[in-house]
This record gives sequence, C-alpha cells and structure tokens, in this order.
Amino acid sequence: MPPRSSAVCWLRKLCVVAEVPNPGQAAGLASELLASLGDRWLHTQGVAGRAEEHAAFVPTDDRELLVVAAWWHDLGYAPKLAHTGFHPLDGARYLAAEGYPERLCALVAHHSAATFEAEERGLLYELSAWPREESAVVDALWAADMTTGPTGEPVEYAERLTEILYRYDEKSPVARAMSRARSDIETTISRTESRLIAR
Repeated sequence: MPPRSSAVCWLRKLCVVAEVPNPGQAAGLASELLASLGDRWLHTQGVAGRAEEHAAFVPTDDRELLVVAAWWHDLGYAPKLAHTGFHPLDGARYLAAEGYPERLCALVAHHSAATFEAEERGLLYELSAWPREESAVVDALWAADMTTGPTGEPVEYAERLTEILYRYDEKSPVARAMSRARSDIETTISRTESRLIAR
C-alpha cells in the first residue's frame, strides 16, 4: 500500500478535471446507474427532492452542489461500482476517477455519518482520501437522506433508523454504525431544522 500522503495526492489529482454538473445531468447519471435497483432508485429520487427543499437554506453558491450530491449519494450501490461493498467509498472513488471536484467526492464519501461505518469495516484509511466537511451543505444532505424512507417517502428520523435496524442484522457493520451515529445524525438534522425555522 502506498504511503497515505501519496494515495491522497493521487486521488486529489483525479478530482480536478470535470465541473460539477447541473442537477438534471446528475439525475441522468443516477438514473442510468440506479434505476434498475427498484427501491434504491425511489429512495434516491426522494432524497434529491428533500435536498431541493433544503437548498434555499444553504449558501447560494452551494445550492446546486447539494442537489447533485443528493442525486449521487448512493451511486456506490450500482453493481458495476460496488467494489468494496461500502457504498459511500465506492461512489466517491467512481466520481474521483471521472474527475469530479474533490468537494463533491467528499460529500458523497462522508454522507450520513459514513465515518462510523468505515470504522466498522476497517476502511477509515481509504475514506480519509477526502476531507470531512462541516457545513450547512453537509447537514442538509444528511438530513435529506436520513428523513427519506426506502421508497422515497418523507419520514421522521426515528422511523428511518428503526427501518434500517430492522433491515440489517444487529451485528452487521451498518446496524452497528447507525446505532453509534444516532446522536451525530440527530444533531445534524436539528441544525438543518433550525436553519429552516430561522428563515
């Protein structure tokens, strides 16, 4: 394995070619890669819709970025992209290889408390290729994902967490990570809701 700094530099060089697409283009790629996955595609559409609702409450220059990241947050579930089985990492690696900006890659890599699952899977080193951002954009993306059910319907976070824990074995990396991440996710959703109220 190359030294961490070398691996990070290599990945960052990949993330400097393509521009952030517009949401319509992002939806097109998401459809191409995820439409055959049934509920995963429905969930993705729902998350993108929630992100559009939240976009008014992030800085103007970041609004399209938020919606694009929402369309692409689950790309790593696409069978042809699923190399590690950890979808945030697989999606981010694909986007990096396609030359998309580092910040977009990082939003996908770290969405919805992915650091917790990376730790459970022994993939923190790989995930660290992208810096973890703290911002209104991150909060809005996590909130959109964690308040959208598996078939795209709006849900409360408690219901979403219950559904995830029901779907996965309690000893799985996903269940363990989501249980550990509960407080972080609740805080993130609360910050997003506070911004909505403040407007």
